[in-house]
Amino acid sequence: MSGGFWETTDLADMDREQWEALCDGCGKCCVLKLEDADDGTVHYTDIACRLFDDATCRCGNYALRQHLVKGCITLTPENLPRVAEWLPRSCAYRRLHEGRRLATWHPLVSGDPDSVHGAGISVRGRTVPEYDVPEDEHEDHVVDEDF
Repeated sequence: MSGGFWETTDLADMDREQWEALCDGCGKCCVLKLEDADDGTVHYTDIACRLFDDATCRCGNYALRQHLVKGCITLTPENLPRVAEWLPRSCAYRRLHEGRRLATWHPLVSGDPDSVHGAGISVRGRTVPEYDVPEDEHEDHVVDEDF
């Protein structure tokens, strides 16, 4: 689809519905990330937040996630510049923030809510619950961002 709201509306001017629609449902924002203390590099793991539903790639309690999970961040136009580097390169919010277009597999472009999974972009079926991994083993679960 050409000329969609994401092409004509600045991120800061999007209404809540538009903002939420940008989420492609990949689930990568819901995996634990580790930051290298030496150089600040962000490393993805295959460890999913305890609220993450691996089958649907959605939060199991989206409305209360910030109250239930310490450190869960609600992405907003205001905090996007500060947290963009923690988002995957494929993320619509990051792409638009960086002046790039949405990927062809993005559901808003493809018209198919499952296109993110079909393109192999999502983490569906590829995560382990955080309660199954002791904190001292988190480094053993580092994966490439594009896993």
